[in-house]
Amino acid sequence: MKHLAGLVCVGGVALLCAPAHAEFDASRLWLNAGFYSAHFDTNKGLRNANPGLGFEYRMNDDWSATAGRFINSDNAHSSYVGAYYQPWQLGPVKLGVVGGAFNGYPKAFNSGWFPAVIPTASMESGHWGLNVALVPPLKDRLYGAVSFQLKFRFQD
Repeated sequence: MKHLAGLVCVGGVALLCAPAHAEFDASRLWLNAGFYSAHFDTNKGLRNANPGLGFEYRMNDDWSATAGRFINSDNAHSSYVGAYYQPWQLGPVKLGVVGGAFNGYPKAFNSGWFPAVIPTASMESGHWGLNVALVPPLKDRLYGAVSFQLKFRFQD
């Protein structure tokens, strides 16, 4: 773990999640193995299982930072970095958006980085959590889906 001017670096991935002077709390760190995407266009031969490795660090009740890498629906490698803002709660479900940047989609922006804001819902209990995102389609460049991300933390 290395702190750099407002960034926390975990395994070579910079998370915009805490001031450089903040103390790291392992109970706030979630790990995930990618996504499962239920695509709206089921006849396009898209990859639904999107394995990878990602991190999420909960800064407070409303904000989390996230970063990772996965194999996307076009069978290409993608990376992402962003922040969840989930100020609303409905029972055990936190509601809000994740905003950030993605890359690696061959039909979108020449596989380069692009911004996105995606509605999300999250549930967390003990060592397990689930993020659900509604990914909107973007013409014929990005395919819409409901995306599921199972996450795990080592400490409560």
